Parts: sequence; structure tokens; C-alpha cells
Amino acid sequence: MRRLWHGVCGWLGVEAITVSHTEKIVSLVGGFAGILGIMCVSWYTLGEQAGVPVIASMGASAVLLFAVPHGPLSQPWPLIGGHLVSAVVGVSCAKLIPIDILAASLAVGVAIGVMYYLRCIHPPGGATALVAVIGGHEIAELGYRFVLIPVALNVAVILMVAIVFNYAFAWRRYPVYVTRQYGKSVETKYAYDIIEHADLVYALSQIDSFIDVSENDLLKIYELATKRRHPQRYD
Repeated sequence: MRRLWHGVCGWLGVEAITVSHTEKIVSLVGGFAGILGIMCVSWYTLGEQAGVPVIASMGASAVLLFAVPHGPLSQPWPLIGGHLVSAVVGVSCAKLIPIDILAASLAVGVAIGVMYYLRCIHPPGGATALVAVIGGHEIAELGYRFVLIPVALNVAVILMVAIVFNYAFAWRRYPVYVTRQYGKSVETKYAYDIIEHADLVYALSQIDSFIDVSENDLLKIYELATKRRHPQRYD
């Protein structure tokens, strides 16, 4: 029965990594603070009705910045570039394509492609591109001003909240570059021994933060890295 349960969890993608209650509460409070700032800015600049779809887009960013602050999709460039280029793409599609269904679909697709090439993939950017097309009359009237207000302004607000809020917790310093620089002062010795799945589960549990990568992916990366360093092990 347990084997069946583990099989079902694996198929569904249920992570085995545990995170402390403290980390979960910190993420909750951070998300609250970020969206509170966003709502104040959006409602002040656009009004309550027009601000709603933009807030929905930023809500997804809040999940990344405060629940996965060290994830590659949560870093400043993906956040800034992802939202701004997607906003430009969305407004352009709304202006150039008269059929909303096609404009919305193309906006999201092109936004994904542009984010890929600019190395700023940020999933909520797709929502920003979509909002620019189907966000309603108030959004359409803004035209390219939509890129600056509210999108760029909201991005600036949530970025500043993420930096200040996460700085209060040593294990959550944001952006991740700050954590890496801090870690350079600590000498690390690398031992290229075989690591098992259970070892990675334990190591990830000690970080006490949600990591946007599975243990299986880490095992594969480790295998490829050690194969390059010690190819004789895999002959």
C-alpha cells in the first residue's frame, strides 16, 4: 500500500521536501506585504476595477518572490524583464490584431519566446501579456503607458518589498546573489562521492526553503558533473 501511495505521489509530482512552519508563515506574511503594496499602487493609478486584472498578474509574482525567493524564475531580471517585455508584446498585439482571441493567444506565445531569448522567463509575464489584450477598456486606453503605469511601477514596488522583507531573514536573502556572496566567505570542500536520493532529500530539508527543482533533477545534474570530473567511474 505504501509503495502504491509513493507511486501515486511521484506521478502527481508531490515533493517529499519538508519546509518548517516558520518558513511557511514568513512566505505568507511576505506575500501579504507585497500584494498590499501592489493593490495600493494599482487602485490609486487605475481605479479599483481596472486594477484588478493587473493585481492578478502580480499575485503570481508574489508566490515566486516570497515562497521561492532563491528560484531562478524569481530573480530581479526575470521579474523586471518578464513583466515589461510581456507588457510591450501584449499592448502591441492588442493594437495590431483586431481579433481578441488571436491577439491574446499570440501575445502569450510571443511573450514566452521573447522572455526565452532575453533570459528573463517569469511565468506571471504571460498573464501580463494577456491582461494587456483582454484587460478591458481602461487598460486599452492606456496603450503603451500600460508598460510604465501600472506594470513597471508595480514591479518596482514588489521588488523593493521582496528585497527589504527577505533581508530580515538570513536564510532568505534576496536576490540570490546576496546569499552567494555571503557564502563565499565560508570554505567548502568538495568530495565527489556517490550521492543517493535520500541524501539529497535530507540536504534539501536542511535548507528550510522551497527549492524549485526536484531531487531527481539534482541527481541527474550531479551525475553529469561527476561524470565529467571522474569519467572512469562511468566506463
